[in-house]
Amino acid sequence: MGRYGEKKMIETKLGKIKRIKFGYVGYQDMQFGLYIELGSNDGWGVDTTISNAWSLDMEVGEYTKWTEADRDAGFAKTMREINRVMKEADVTDINKLVGIPVQITFEDMKLKDWRVLTEVL
Repeated sequence: MGRYGEKKMIETKLGKIKRIKFGYVGYQDMQFGLYIELGSNDGWGVDTTISNAWSLDMEVGEYTKWTEADRDAGFAKTMREINRVMKEADVTDINKLVGIPVQITFEDMKLKDWRVLTEVL
């Protein structure tokens, strides 16, 4: 149940990876990782990123709530997640992710999760 007891609306759609970008992504392009656009030819789409750390353009300072060690761990986590998606998609070149079929789950019209449809590859 959602807030105030209303039932959450879960919807699953089939689509594909329509576009990717590796590099600066996320909030004001200040994170580093993989941008992924998911959608179908039916006119709908959603985007997401695999990014767990600020880029090197963001300096650690007295007001940051993270350290260089946190950034390093975030970079490692980002690379592991990208590697996992590439392995599931059975590709060795990140550019070959475009066109890979995916299953996308929405909760209350917001992206909740997505996965590579390994069973159809």
